[in-house]
Amino acid sequence: MNVSFIVYGEPVAQGRPRASTIHGKVRMYDPAKSKDFKKYVRLVASQHRPPHLLEGPLKMSVVIYKPSLKSFSRKKATAAERGELRPITKPDVDNYVKAIKDACNKVIWNDDSQVVDLHISKYYSATPRVEISVMEATEDSKQLSF
Repeated sequence: MNVSFIVYGEPVAQGRPRASTIHGKVRMYDPAKSKDFKKYVRLVASQHRPPHLLEGPLKMSVVIYKPSLKSFSRKKATAAERGELRPITKPDVDNYVKAIKDACNKVIWNDDSQVVDLHISKYYSATPRVEISVMEATEDSKQLSF
């Protein structure tokens, strides 16, 4: 089973958890921007959910397209669109994936710990989005080269 979908809009990395105290008890929560992005990813993922939650080990591919910078010259913007100029700025790719994996819990799979093989790429694009693909990991899908 292969599940693929695209989340349009500017990708949001998982923010650091925030803490507050209410009546002497500490309460941890996601920043609003991260929480809203997770809700949006969950909504899009639910439109592509498999008939049954995926079980067993899974492979996941995530391609992040950040918006091109306004400061880019026309030449730089063209190079970025072709994938010749890649974003090497923060946030890190793994922070983007944390939010996406959390959003897919109980929608695509039972728990994000099932993802045993993960490939992440980060690009610039005039159409910011995140392309997500999940498939069952099989024995013959091992990769030995880097």
